[in-house]
Amino acid sequence: MNVYQEIFEFAASAGALEGYVFKKENVPSKEFDDWIYNLLKQYETFPPDIREHFQESLDRTFGRAVHSLAPLLGSNHPHVVALRSMIKGEMPASSHDFDREKEEKATKFGD
Repeated sequence: MNVYQEIFEFAASAGALEGYVFKKENVPSKEFDDWIYNLLKQYETFPPDIREHFQESLDRTFGRAVHSLAPLLGSNHPHVVALRSMIKGEMPASSHDFDREKEEKATKFGD
């Protein structure tokens, strides 16, 4: 598979997970067994020089997902631990923290 396609599919799945868990009050963790496992395996297959190009954005996406899931599942739940293992930098302040994305897009594409 083409590396750009792999990155797109990984990013789409990561973003979908973040959106799915956002503002949920109850999530059965079993729904995420394959989803998070597959994300972790995909992440691990990317060489470090590829990951460095999207790591900062991934830290924010998975950081917001962790902020959504940890209160529901517990901070030591395997799904939360797996997501945290893919975060290498700074996490956003909350699951609602989209300020950086908004600022970057405004700078790049205008208000």
